[in-house]
Amino acid sequence: MSNADRSYKLEGGRTGVLLIHGLGGTPIEMRYVALGLARAGYTVHVPQLADHCGSDEDLKNSRWQDWYWSVEAALDELRKTCDTVVVGGLSAGAILALHLAANRPEHVQGVVLFAPTLWLNGWSIPWYAHFFRLVYHKWVANKIAFVEREPYGIKDKRLRNMVVQALHSGDSTQAGLFSTPGGTMLELRWLVNVVKRELSSIRQPTLIFHPREDDRADISNTFYLARHLGGLVQTVVLDDCYHIITVDRQRELVTERTAAFTAWVEQRVAGRAPAVEEARKAANQRAVA
Repeated sequence: MSNADRSYKLEGGRTGVLLIHGLGGTPIEMRYVALGLARAGYTVHVPQLADHCGSDEDLKNSRWQDWYWSVEAALDELRKTCDTVVVGGLSAGAILALHLAANRPEHVQGVVLFAPTLWLNGWSIPWYAHFFRLVYHKWVANKIAFVEREPYGIKDKRLRNMVVQALHSGDSTQAGLFSTPGGTMLELRWLVNVVKRELSSIRQPTLIFHPREDDRADISNTFYLARHLGGLVQTVVLDDCYHIITVDRQRELVTERTAAFTAWVEQRVAGRAPAVEEARKAANQRAVA
């Protein structure tokens, strides 16, 4: 395995979208959404988080600040060609997106959260995982591994089989690692604690997608964010997918709504924001063209 940089950028207009993959995942998780947004005319940047796409030892030695610095560097690169930026993230990537919006409000005009994960409390999480909250030291946490398990965040069986094959291939650049070190999960908890204190200061408009049947992060994660975020919040509840919504059955709907939201943010910045439904139709027309 090699943790060579597998970030990618799709050139487009002066409005950019920064997409952040999940913890222990890869930029491939965001590719379907990224391509859809690029077809709609947006510049899209999908960075690889620090110490990802390598070995579990890379992750064990990584800190949440390292992941965040990857995101900040990607934002700085995107701002070189884009006047308006929407930042989106999957799962733990959504928490990094919120932290970026809180710390760079002048450079982030909108936020999209794909199955945001403050807590691992979905229906597939084993009961004993809750005892991990009693662990406070990273050297202890790294003696514990969070192993991937059915249904692997994917409801579509064909896609799930492909993900399972990739996980067992030993190539972490395809679908991430088969297990995530406990120290990495502890770093996520520390990041979440920081972001929870920042939520009321995040005033950018936010679009949240969450599966009703999320196997990893219950929809209560989104309810919490909707109550505590400081700006306008739109929520979309998905009824036919599990946690990895950028890959699973409703990825087309997720892409369409994300493009519509980005169009609305673009118009909002310009001072002529249409209704969200009108923005959705405009985004669809741009995609067809």
